[in-house]
Amino acid sequence: MDNITIDDVLKEIEKYNPEEIDRVKKAYKVASIAHQNQKRESGEPYIIHPLHVCLNLTAFKADGASLCAGLLHDVVEDTELTIADIKRDFGTDVAFLVDGVTKLSNMHFNNKDEETNANIRRLINSLNDDVRIIIIKLCDRLHNMQTLSYKEGYKQIRSAEETLYIFVPLAYFIGAFKLKCELEDLCLLYLDKTSYDMLKTKEKEIEEDYAECCKQASLDVEKILKENNIKFEYRIKILNIYHLYQKLNKGYKLNDIHDLVNFKLILEDDEDPYRVLGLIHKLYTPMNNKFKDYIACPKTNMYRSLHTTVFGPNNHLLQFQIKTKTMDDINSLGIAAYWKFFKGEARTKMQYELKLNYQFFNTLRDLNAVVKSDSDFIARVKQEIFSSNIYVYTASGDLIELPKGSTIIDFAYKLHSEIGNHLKKAYINGKEVKIFHKLSNHDRIMLLHNEKAHPHKSWLKYAITSKARRAIKDYLK
Repeated sequence: MDNITIDDVLKEIEKYNPEEIDRVKKAYKVASIAHQNQKRESGEPYIIHPLHVCLNLTAFKADGASLCAGLLHDVVEDTELTIADIKRDFGTDVAFLVDGVTKLSNMHFNNKDEETNANIRRLINSLNDDVRIIIIKLCDRLHNMQTLSYKEGYKQIRSAEETLYIFVPLAYFIGAFKLKCELEDLCLLYLDKTSYDMLKTKEKEIEEDYAECCKQASLDVEKILKENNIKFEYRIKILNIYHLYQKLNKGYKLNDIHDLVNFKLILEDDEDPYRVLGLIHKLYTPMNNKFKDYIACPKTNMYRSLHTTVFGPNNHLLQFQIKTKTMDDINSLGIAAYWKFFKGEARTKMQYELKLNYQFFNTLRDLNAVVKSDSDFIARVKQEIFSSNIYVYTASGDLIELPKGSTIIDFAYKLHSEIGNHLKKAYINGKEVKIFHKLSNHDRIMLLHNEKAHPHKSWLKYAITSKARRAIKDYLK
């Protein structure tokens, strides 16, 4: 049993948002009365679950409306309270968020899969209106996964698979890396417990093996950075269990995994990560092919950091991740870090940033516009967005994300329908290629287009993205 109380939650809220204490207390009172006769499958009072969801939200420094919605997120689905009741007592904002995380259950569905697909599509499309709905749902899913042991075996598998293929990618794409890793490890626990237990043991062995290396590296780094008057903090972290599982399944030997142990250097915002990179390379010899500059060229979920793998103390490989505090917040919490930076303006800033800089957001909107059935929509999302992606560059250096197997045709239509409709020639890394050429990671692509050039129906054999296929069909009509 978990003895979490509202006081535990309020203590966390008091640290960053004390003005919301009374409203959260009121939401707790309403939720606890609504759920008073309900218990979870663990046997504990149901209110324990909303309390955990709210506590998970405090890790993101969530605003008052989201905290209240976290406490009330199940009342409409599981009790007699309505959205109108919540709107009356807590206002439009809280009611909108609760409605967003409430499942569609009053509609007619032919089977459970239909209902699940409709709810997942609705949840994914809530990004168009308010990313806070996704964040609340991720915090909800995290606690459900943490208490999955009380479910029957087949329900555990179903929940773990849905989490791994839908919720983990959503956490990744909004940049909530810490939560993503927690969900991945919990999924592996239920999908392959033998491997999970083996890797938990292996994790301890790695920690022991790297103990002296990390101790010496800490002393070396502290000495050189203090000598250069650089303000910093650091964390040392072993690769999470699920990522280790993936690497070993790809045939990597433990000693060959260059990012097995990460030395995260977090600098004050006025410090220069590139200067610190030079100092680290003075200390330790870098592996030249394992350097990544995600500051100059951020990942598509806005992750920013310098990564360099070095030959560290005791003949151990160490990956250094060098970033500022602001970068670290965004790298750990994703777009939810905006609550910390912008307070009351965070929601507006989040939505603006999603539309401007997060490529997956616009791809989702394109898919939603062209795919009718919920099952097809979920399948296309998994294939085009949530599966293995490749990252290529425009001639001017912009990073473009596409599903694995994409061709020049897909790339052209990703940039703009008019570019695709008048595509004439393509060059990869300066060499001319056919327009149905399959792309590889890090390709640099230049396109030539001409008003006299037009799509041909044969292009449909080579275009794999829904946007490209729909645009070609529309043009041919």
